[in-house]
Amino acid sequence: MNQKLRLGMIGGGQGAFIGAVHRIAARIDGEYELVCGAFSSNPEKSKTSGELLGISPERVYGSYQELYEKEKQLPEHERVQVISIVTPNHVHFEPTKMGLEYGFHVILDKPMTFSLEEALALRKVVESTGKLFCLTHTYTGYPMVKEARQLVASGKLGKIRKVYVEYPQGWLSTFEEGGENKQASWRTDPKQSGIAGAMGDIGTHAFNLAEYVTGLETIQLCADINVVVEGRMLDDDGASFLKFNNGASGVLFATQVAAGEENNVKIRVYGEKGGLEWQQDMANTLLVKWLNRPTEIYRTGGGYVSSFAQHNTRTPGGHPEGYLEAFANLYRNFALCVKAAIKGEKAQPEWQDYPGIEEGVRGMAFIENVIASGKSDKKWIDFTI
Repeated sequence: MNQKLRLGMIGGGQGAFIGAVHRIAARIDGEYELVCGAFSSNPEKSKTSGELLGISPERVYGSYQELYEKEKQLPEHERVQVISIVTPNHVHFEPTKMGLEYGFHVILDKPMTFSLEEALALRKVVESTGKLFCLTHTYTGYPMVKEARQLVASGKLGKIRKVYVEYPQGWLSTFEEGGENKQASWRTDPKQSGIAGAMGDIGTHAFNLAEYVTGLETIQLCADINVVVEGRMLDDDGASFLKFNNGASGVLFATQVAAGEENNVKIRVYGEKGGLEWQQDMANTLLVKWLNRPTEIYRTGGGYVSSFAQHNTRTPGGHPEGYLEAFANLYRNFALCVKAAIKGEKAQPEWQDYPGIEEGVRGMAFIENVIASGKSDKKWIDFTI
């Protein structure tokens, strides 16, 4: 019998976009049961949110501190096991740190923390507690993104030479934070979001995707960072040249002022023998391009793809799997690893394929380095952590 993991949530109450996405992702494979939560910093709103979600009133808390303290007092077979944290950036570090120290495994929305300093401190907490940690860089959950990573790792494309990654959005083309748009208000507020706007919100996704697919690490960058919409406090547009640790070069751009664009994140990777291309608008398709023969089209659900792509596919070929399923792959892989840890067993490599603390640290380092480069007169700066 499959025993569901007991899940708690911090944040994600009424009106929150990403909280609902996390809950859907957790439900898709039946690996979790939501048993408790502190869904808002407002106790009454948390209570109302808990009622709407069908959570027992005694396990709906007014703060994350109360959640941890009271859940820890419950018998081991009743208390929460995994905490999902879906708060704004400035409320990532303390709830995550406390959750790990109280003995719970944690799933955290990206970017990992408010600053690189916090990210480095959190890495020490993960290492000292031995608890498992997942960072929800969603796009790594797509089967064809995992296939792209495996193709690069296999060496079939040869040594990687060039990487292009982009994330265009248009939803902040006007001064949305001046109205009732809650998402725009906190994401463009340096007190809640940190030192970056677009580069922190979606630039980190592009950066993570580039390093995940190629297996390379950025060692230098040269950035141009812009505030396009008048009155905005954080960047809403930017681009960066990248240099990787194998000698390859790359280009990354992320913008939230590309009017008419939605969320078509895209990556192209080119090696000595061939290249590949994936974009979210056609998520089931991976184009594999060769130097001396026609382009091949890989499709989700095909029997010819790697075990990593197959493991993260739920439906037969031709049935679209999208953002929610990619999100759910992170939740399922994490659940399988937690269950293996509980049993004292070794997790399979396919299960361990989810973003963790190192990706979080590098993401925060990207934010601080790309903003520093944008402010600098130097052509290139070293990527430092």
